[in-house]
Amino acid sequence: MYSYEDRVQAVQLYLKLGKRIKATIRQLGYPTKNSLKAWHREYEQCHDLRTGYVRAAPRYSAEQKQAAVDHYLSHDRCAAATLRALGFPSRGTLAAWIDELCPEIGKRLVGRVAGSVPKSLAVKRAAVIELCAREESARVVAQKTGVSRPMLYNWKNQLLGREVPASMKRKKKPAPDHERAELERQVESLRLDIRKLQIEHDILKKANELVKKGTGIDPQLLSNREKTMLVDALKQTYPLPELLPVLRLARSSYFYHRARLLVADRHAGARRVIADIFECNHRCYGYRRIRAALSRQQVFISEKVVRRLMRQEGLAAATTRRRRYGSYRGEISPAPENLINRDFHAAAPNQKWLTDITEFQLPAGKVYLSPVIDCFDGLVVSWSISTRPDAELVNTMLDSAIESVADSDERPVVHSDRGAHYRWPGWLSRMRDARLVRSMSRKGCSPDNAACEGFFGRLKTELFYPRDWRTTTIDQFIEILDSYIRWYSATRVAVCRASSGMH
Repeated sequence: MYSYEDRVQAVQLYLKLGKRIKATIRQLGYPTKNSLKAWHREYEQCHDLRTGYVRAAPRYSAEQKQAAVDHYLSHDRCAAATLRALGFPSRGTLAAWIDELCPEIGKRLVGRVAGSVPKSLAVKRAAVIELCAREESARVVAQKTGVSRPMLYNWKNQLLGREVPASMKRKKKPAPDHERAELERQVESLRLDIRKLQIEHDILKKANELVKKGTGIDPQLLSNREKTMLVDALKQTYPLPELLPVLRLARSSYFYHRARLLVADRHAGARRVIADIFECNHRCYGYRRIRAALSRQQVFISEKVVRRLMRQEGLAAATTRRRRYGSYRGEISPAPENLINRDFHAAAPNQKWLTDITEFQLPAGKVYLSPVIDCFDGLVVSWSISTRPDAELVNTMLDSAIESVADSDERPVVHSDRGAHYRWPGWLSRMRDARLVRSMSRKGCSPDNAACEGFFGRLKTELFYPRDWRTTTIDQFIEILDSYIRWYSATRVAVCRASSGMH
């Protein structure tokens, strides 16, 4: 990319400026910082920038080459001995040095000195016998015989064969009987421990399947009835004498509870009815509403029995966790007076209305709900659902609510927070034309609209939080939400009235 003259000029200017890289590059307009460093390094090494690199010094000197070849020739031409004694080089490098310094020998690394007298058969046999006896090491035997160690093993393979071991030493004596007995006892103990751990593992799995307990539950905390169910589920795999001690269940207790389990369940019909009511009402009824619904179907059982049956069937309504309250107090702009003042009780319908907007975050997107709640019975007077929290969302909801009281002289108080939705001209004109009374909470004080916030909390606890919405589209969720609100107004609130004595 750059000529030889350009590189020389750059290095000379670099040295002239006191090795200031940025000043050199700024003045010349080239090269990069790394290139300038490399050109200067080449200049210092060879004072010439034509080659571009400097040949590295050889790794081994001529004296090292000669020493390695001399050691090889003086030690039975054994390459392994030379490499082990000197620590260098590799076998291929040593062969190249021998070919270079002693071309008459050639590249092949032989096992004996050239010109040495071949050993007789008697000498070979004596060396092999001494090797197999293992009184001394193979290296010592090879040195005494005057051959290399590989040559000694070649003699053994020729005379005895490769399958015969090179050592005839007596094997270690077997362990005495008492040591063998101790090892067998330890093996049996380990086998019993493994079986006990396997039993405990299977008990935890069955506890998760049958009594709906987590896999980390302590089996000792289970009731005797639940332990009996586990024993019955595992007695085909493990005998009773192994299961009962692990669960710490007495044999008499096991047969007592087993006999009770075999007796027909007198609440079998009530179990089915409770399960049907629970499933048909979005799995959000507790034992009080379940009992009220049973009373309407002429099934009369106590609350304790309902709670026990629901616990045994694993029917638990979703609940919310308590959150810390936090709010911001302060007035930033004129607003209507708080006429409700946290008094959410009404003597008749259409006296006090509450409204607000809540958001549902789905994997497919966001959905917004704006309802009007009647303080008299918690009925949802009207609602609108949209994917955008705009003026159309609240205006549509208000228009529908106004239509419900258009034929009467009722003019309810409409209470909301201080959001911009309830200060837009469209909202104000509709409120003025329908002669509705406005009321607003204090700034950042959600308890002033607690009844509406409570409706949102029940809605999300019963419908939104317990379900997985990853495969649900926006349209499907809007349809489900609309169906829930219709059920809430027509069925759920009616059951609440029945349970509380309201007419």
